[in-house]
Amino acid sequence: MAMPLRQSIKVATYLAEQKLRRRDKFPLIVELEPLYACNLKCEGCGKIQHPAGVLKQRMPVAQAVGAVLESGAPMVSIAGGEPLMHPQIDEIARQLVDRRKYVFLCTNALLLRKKMDKFKPSPYFAFAVHIDGLRERHDESVAKEGVFDEAVEAIKEAKRRGFRVTTNSTFFNTDTPQTVVEVLNFLNDDLKVDEMMISPAYAYEKAPDQEHFLGVEQTRELFRKAFAGGNRRRWRLNHSPLFLDFLEGKVDFPCTAWAIPNYSLFGWQRPCYLMSDGYVPTYRELVEDTDWDKYGRGKDPRCANCMAHCGYEPTAVLATMGSLKESLRAMRETVSGNRE
Repeated sequence: MAMPLRQSIKVATYLAEQKLRRRDKFPLIVELEPLYACNLKCEGCGKIQHPAGVLKQRMPVAQAVGAVLESGAPMVSIAGGEPLMHPQIDEIARQLVDRRKYVFLCTNALLLRKKMDKFKPSPYFAFAVHIDGLRERHDESVAKEGVFDEAVEAIKEAKRRGFRVTTNSTFFNTDTPQTVVEVLNFLNDDLKVDEMMISPAYAYEKAPDQEHFLGVEQTRELFRKAFAGGNRRRWRLNHSPLFLDFLEGKVDFPCTAWAIPNYSLFGWQRPCYLMSDGYVPTYRELVEDTDWDKYGRGKDPRCANCMAHCGYEPTAVLATMGSLKESLRAMRETVSGNRE
């Protein structure tokens, strides 16, 4: 795990505070979606299926920042849609960074080189570029040629200017252990991005392509083979060791979607950004008025094949904090990753 030591300490301190306050449910990172509009039409995404009137909306800066502050989360992932299409996205990011929130601005990178001057490098800020494979595979997944090459050039430019750059890669049942290894080797060794996040594709209800999402056993076999031969320890993966164990099928966890809540134009989405069972105006209402016990694999049929980061990474983090052995293991990997 390659999370910066400063960030690791802040998150650990935050978790300890929640325990002292005896809070059962609290956010680790907020998924903030200040718009749904995008300049791509990825087959596996359900976000751009909203009506034209919704796609034209842009969340005001005060509303976006206020939602994050209300939640109290130490980290924010700004997504969408394509957040760089928001005319005030730089101001949203700046205000959150000024409040020492760790901000990850998710982007397909098509606008990144044009918009980069609006941002300043900071240990609290990172561009999170979506890369789903090498050139042919990535361009096919986003249904547009040339996107991979532009993303690579944008990553190089951002790194040259001193920005932290992370990546997010989603894998489908058309992937093999070899395609996973190839893209992560490229990101880790050639582009030398700071951190990489990986996730098995989840079947968005409104996604145009419903045929290529991974099942649980497919996911476990895919990552078990991809992680073989020391790859897992060598790659700078932005995940807890227990979550990687979970992807391999070494452990299993219940879903804790309340820890990575989604806030969008419609409010706080229940139960998570992948499913839509209604919206509420405050995080407190989301936590207190949602029947969390009815969600997760084995409970809701929509969750049957889900092994997504938003539901299971926080469970792994909480399990790590509750075990001295796992805490020491995570600490060793964090220190090791920061030395490389």
